[in-house]
Amino acid sequence: MEVTDAIEKAKNNDQIAFNFLLDKFWNTVFGFQLKRTENENDAEDITIQTFSKAFDKIHTYNDKYEFKTWLITISKNIHIDLIRKQKSTITSSSKEDDEYYTLIDESPSPEDKLITEQNLAKLLRDIKKLKPHYQKVINLRYFQELSYKEISKSLDEPINNVKVKLLRAKKLLAEIIKKQ
Repeated sequence: MEVTDAIEKAKNNDQIAFNFLLDKFWNTVFGFQLKRTENENDAEDITIQTFSKAFDKIHTYNDKYEFKTWLITISKNIHIDLIRKQKSTITSSSKEDDEYYTLIDESPSPEDKLITEQNLAKLLRDIKKLKPHYQKVINLRYFQELSYKEISKSLDEPINNVKVKLLRAKKLLAEIIKKQ
């Protein structure tokens, strides 16, 4: 499959085309972020976010530009946004350093336990509204607590696909929860 063909198919929500583009450009974007962040976990997280955002916005891609350049630009912007968030967090936490806090008993009360159980039941109902393959990947990751590698073996899919599928599932679940 050619990149231009894959992009056109991806614009029509062709999952095979998404997988092709992910496999083709994963190392490029990951390598770019690894040089910028010098941290494999951060580079991987940003790369996952990059592909998720790119696939969500693929219909806005302009073929006058290289697809690789478009992905790198998205990746760079995500990294810049993360740095800004970290700087604002550091600034706000450093202002609080001079204050003293009293320790509070944080063990859950019976009411807290009941609320947690009700929230879990609601969350499970919301998860059931997702497509089965998204339900499965969320179940494997968060309820069975499997690693990405274990999920990849269980689903017989590449690990990068699992990461992107999980990110999409979380976004869809967030949208379901926001609507209520």
